[in-house]
Amino acid sequence: MKKIEAVIKPFKTDDVREALSSAGISGMTITEVKGFGRQKGHTELYRGAEYQVDFLPKVKIELVVPDDRVDIAVEAIANAAKTGKIGDGKIFVLDVLSATRIRTGEHDEEAI
Repeated sequence: MKKIEAVIKPFKTDDVREALSSAGISGMTITEVKGFGRQKGHTELYRGAEYQVDFLPKVKIELVVPDDRVDIAVEAIANAAKTGKIGDGKIFVLDVLSATRIRTGEHDEEAI
């Protein structure tokens, strides 16, 4: 099993969810986060005053998939989240050692 973590632009959340659903992948956790990479923030104007915004709003999507579904999930996320502009985000794939569904006690792939 692998855990996929994707940090994307907030307005792409629905596109990514739909792409994953179309690929037959359901179940994910979405968190609103803030951060920056190469974007390094930007300057905004508010009531005539200019100020630096260091951390930009992003969405972090987390899902656990069987090993044979990783490439499909990563491709779906990448295609749906891409705008071609800086700040599109990143996708990370990590090993998952164990999973347990609390309600039924199922373990590992049966739990996801």
